[in-house]
Amino acid sequence: QVQLVESGGGSVPPGGSLRLSCKASGLPSNTYTVNWFRQAPGKEREFVAGRRRSGTSEVYATSVKGRFTVSRDSAENAVYLQMNDLIPEDTAVYYCAAGRGLIVTSLQLSSQYNYWGRGTQVTVSS
Repeated sequence: QVQLVESGGGSVPPGGSLRLSCKASGLPSNTYTVNWFRQAPGKEREFVAGRRRSGTSEVYATSVKGRFTVSRDSAENAVYLQMNDLIPEDTAVYYCAAGRGLIVTSLQLSSQYNYWGRGTQVTVSS
C-alpha cells in the first residue's frame, strides 16, 4: 500500500518560514520521484518544486524560486520543502506526489503523478 504523508504545515505571518515533510512508503519501485504541488482556494493544483528523477536538478515554479528549497533523504524515503519569505499568495494546501518517467514537458503536470498525499495546509496571514 502506497502512502505519502505530508506534515509541517501551519499558519505564519508574511516573511515567516515553514518546513514541510513528505514521507513515502510502499512505492512499487525506486523509479518513482516525489515532488511538491499546491492548491489554493478556487485555483487549480499547481507544481511547486521537484525533479524528473534521481540525479537531475530540482526545478522550481517561478513564483517560489529563490524562496523555496527541496531536499531529499533517500535513506528515510523523505522529501522536504523549506519555505522562506512566505507571502499570502503561498497560502494553499501543499501536496507531495509520486510519479515516474517524468520528462521536462511532463514534470509539472499533475496528471503525470500516480500517487498523492492528503496534503497539509499552509496559511500566510498577518
